[in-house]
Amino acid sequence: MKPRIVVGISGASGAAIGLRCVELLSQLGAEIHLVVTKSAERTLAEEVGASALDTLRAAASHCHAIDDIGACIASGSFPTQGMIVAPCSMRTLGAIAHCLSDTLLVRAADVHLKERRPLLLLARETPLHLGHLRMMTAVTEAGAIVMPPLPAFYLRPATVDAIVDQIARRAIDLLRIFEPTARAWNGEASR
Repeated sequence: MKPRIVVGISGASGAAIGLRCVELLSQLGAEIHLVVTKSAERTLAEEVGASALDTLRAAASHCHAIDDIGACIASGSFPTQGMIVAPCSMRTLGAIAHCLSDTLLVRAADVHLKERRPLLLLARETPLHLGHLRMMTAVTEAGAIVMPPLPAFYLRPATVDAIVDQIARRAIDLLRIFEPTARAWNGEASR
């Protein structure tokens, strides 16, 4: 049976990371359940290009509408191995932190928390104020992993694509389902 992963993409900047996560998960043979917010659709077009949403949907196994609160991923009885929200806007993070399951993305995240399944949130905002930090603390206390999508500068990435790829691979590695694929620090700088 293929590993079943939910990927949510919210409207924060960094939509290319969500797209890359879906591409990599597809290559790894995962069954991908995708849910994209309306804001994310716009961000994908602005940051990645007009065809990004079509590329994303083609790589996913199943695409769910953001308002389909009755979709399979809204139920704890539908088994999954984890969920990644990449990028995760502060609005989405706040809704998850406060159990406000008003969209399918937030409901699916809430299911992962209540079922004690891995939930990885690539929180995208800077600078952070106290409210952001408190929401991050709340979701961490509930069992989520907050992973701001920060570049691994010690790997000396040469392109934005290399940065996006490394962040996406690191996020997938944190689910601990597949063999790790992110480049790891080996104790000495790349030359």
